[in-house]
Parts: sequence; C-alpha cells; structure tokens
Amino acid sequence: MNDELELLREWDADAAPLTGPARDRARHQLLNAMAHADQRTGTGPSRRHALRFAAAAVVATAVTGTAALIGTDGSGEGGAPGTSTPRVENAAATVLNGAAAWEREQEKEPVAPRDDQFIYSKRIIKETEQKTGEVKTYTDEMWESVDVSKPSLSMELGREMWEEAAENGGGVWPPRKWSELKKLPQDPEKLISAIISMGSRYGSDDWSVSDLDKLDRYEAYWLLGELLKNPVLPQGLRPAAYEALALVPGVKTIPGVKDSAGRTGVGIASTERGSYESQYLIFDPASYEFLGFRDERTSASGKKKYIQLSHVVAWGVVDRVKQRP
Repeated sequence: MNDELELLREWDADAAPLTGPARDRARHQLLNAMAHADQRTGTGPSRRHALRFAAAAVVATAVTGTAALIGTDGSGEGGAPGTSTPRVENAAATVLNGAAAWEREQEKEPVAPRDDQFIYSKRIIKETEQKTGEVKTYTDEMWESVDVSKPSLSMELGREMWEEAAENGGGVWPPRKWSELKKLPQDPEKLISAIISMGSRYGSDDWSVSDLDKLDRYEAYWLLGELLKNPVLPQGLRPAAYEALALVPGVKTIPGVKDSAGRTGVGIASTERGSYESQYLIFDPASYEFLGFRDERTSASGKKKYIQLSHVVAWGVVDRVKQRP
C-alpha cells in the first residue's frame, strides 16, 4: 500500500509551521508509516516491533491512547466519498451495529492474562499475486509478551521474526497488558475521543464525532483495525469498537467480497485514503459475524502487488514462546 507515501508527498514544504494538533496528526501518520514499512519492503523488524517502537516515542502519555476505526462519507452507498449527507443509520452502520450485537451474544469474560504470559494466535493468510493470479497460503503463529518484558516471536508470511523485550515494559499499540485494556472506555463516543485525542484537543465536553477531520478519520480507522486484531480483549470492548466505527462518517460497505476461507461477506472500509477497496474488514452479510481482513502489499522491487486475505483460526494465553493452548 502506498497511502503513507502519498501522505508525505502531500505535505506542502512552504506551509506555515505546524500547530500542536497538526504535530499530533503528523506523529500518528509517522506511526502508521513505520508500522507498514516492513510490509512494503519485506525487510527489517516485524510490523509489531516497528509499531511498538513508534508508539513508545509518540504515545508515551497514558493508556487512554488506543485504536479506533473511522472513515468518511458514511453513506454506505455508491456515491463519491464525502458527497453524501451523513445519516444516523446506513448500510455500514447496520453491519457494524449488527457485529456488535452478535459479539455480545457470543462473548464471555475471558481469563485475564498475567503480565508474565504470552498471547498466542494463529492466522491463515491467502496471498494472490495480482498479475499472475498465483496463490500462496501461509499459516502464521505469534507469541506476544503481555507486558513486553520478554522477547516475542511472530511470523510474517511464514518468516519468523523476533521482537526484542522493551525496557521498563515499553509501550505497544494496541496495549497487551490487561490493566491497560481495561482502562479503555466502552462508551463508543468516549472510545473514539480517547483514541484520537491521545490527551489532546478532543477531550472537551462539547466534542462530537463530526469534529474529526480527514486525517483523524483515516488514523482512527487504522488504529481501531489494529485493536480488533487483538484476539484477547476484555468483555465489551470489541463490540464497543464496532459501535464506535458505526458512529463516524466515511465508512463504506463493499458487498460480495471473499475472505481467506472462501466465504462470501461484506467489506467495511474507510474512504479517506487512496483506494478504499484495497483494505477492509469482512463480515458475514446475514449474521454480521466478523470473518477476517483484506489488505494489499507491494514487493520490495515495487513491481508486484499482492492481495492478502486473512483470518484467525486459534488463540489463547500461554506461559512461554512456542507453547500452544
């Protein structure tokens, strides 16, 4: 994906010095670019390592920094982004609120992981090279240290990558420590405010979702997507994240998409950056159960583009790396 490079190209070199809020946005875009850098080049530390490294510098403020998903016109229909009048309920909101309801029916309070444990997850990635149609399937496993005090092991397209332990516990996004996840608000609008503001300008009582600008919406969409990739969340937080996304203008449905298991679903994407059809979440069109993710990556040479479909097939809490639930 080239969204991050496009953001850099759009900066005006002759513009006035950045204000405080603008600097906040720039930091978040830097976090985004760092987190995706290895996916474009295929080299360097893992995406999670890059994200942890950036988050430690950018979000050292408090645990109110989270993730949230956000977009643009919110019509859920075929109009150009930003041209439709936002409505209280639309196709995307119907899917997301349905996903929240489905999640609440299924979820139970999980056993809280200890700080010295690891979050294990296994996902299937089906990757298709766009020009040739060649398909490869990968099974990636991850063992992520809960308090980041121990080395973590992750796989990216079958390659093992170690994430070094962080000094003083470090900081990751999204948080892994249960105590930090429990602090995140489960009121959808407050969750959006906490995620976007990082203690900044959206904390006032008269704040509303409509105050978000274009960059904030895209940033929130990406951050919440990262939160939803966490397989272990406190009861109520995942449905709250779905409901938060449903509140924000700019999220669009993409009907008739396939997930990595071949199931037909409906995509939910942000229309704020580049081609919104390149990256989205996939839900069952009837039950609204979450099915998986769709993304794209470009080869190191820049000559090949790959479509990635993924879904989690197993997860749990374990005591050491390479242990499975």
